[in-house]
Amino acid sequence: MNKKFIVNRINFKTISALPNFWTEAKYLDLLELMDYENAKTLDPSEIKDMCLMSLTDNEPEDAAKIVLTYVFGSSFNKGQIDNLSNEILKEKLWEEYADLSKHEEFFAVHQLLYDAFEGTFPHPEAVSFQVRIQETAKNGLSIFSTEPEAPLVRLLVGGLPDNNVIHRLFDNKIEGDAFPEAKDILWQLNIQRNDAGEMLATVASSLYWFKNLKYVDGFEAETHADA
Repeated sequence: MNKKFIVNRINFKTISALPNFWTEAKYLDLLELMDYENAKTLDPSEIKDMCLMSLTDNEPEDAAKIVLTYVFGSSFNKGQIDNLSNEILKEKLWEEYADLSKHEEFFAVHQLLYDAFEGTFPHPEAVSFQVRIQETAKNGLSIFSTEPEAPLVRLLVGGLPDNNVIHRLFDNKIEGDAFPEAKDILWQLNIQRNDAGEMLATVASSLYWFKNLKYVDGFEAETHADA
């Protein structure tokens, strides 16, 4: 059963780095993969820069193999990694790769390689935005209590133009009872609720999905949870 909400966009910005993805521990892991000696003795302020410098000791394609192997582990075999290390030099894999569940990690790979090689790789672009959601009927926000991604994506596209890519690709999922891809569309999601029947959703996702939200201040729309 659909429930109606009032949605107001609080902010919207384009970002080139995912919050909190690359950590000191991950930079150290990469340095060890590249056989950097005594990486753990580095001053914390030097770890990221040293990781980027060590990547540039390799050809871009070889550096891509290192980062892809680290991020995806056993998800891809050697032949697939070899192919991806070529594709990533020209293609926006965080938008174009067929498996949506890999998009967030591909973005992080692009982010690191782009920083290391100063533009040799495609410029990574994602979005970060906040929306305030107000219920129009008591306890309406309960549909976001469990697996909120599907009802949230359905609600957000309710304020976007019909030619938005989510509409075009997932129209049946938006109307239907199962939208598992929603979790891969919303890369990072934080939800806060208050006692006034409001919910604040903070999202990081691909510009590919939500670029039109920049031009939408507020709207009313309906949504429903997965069955």
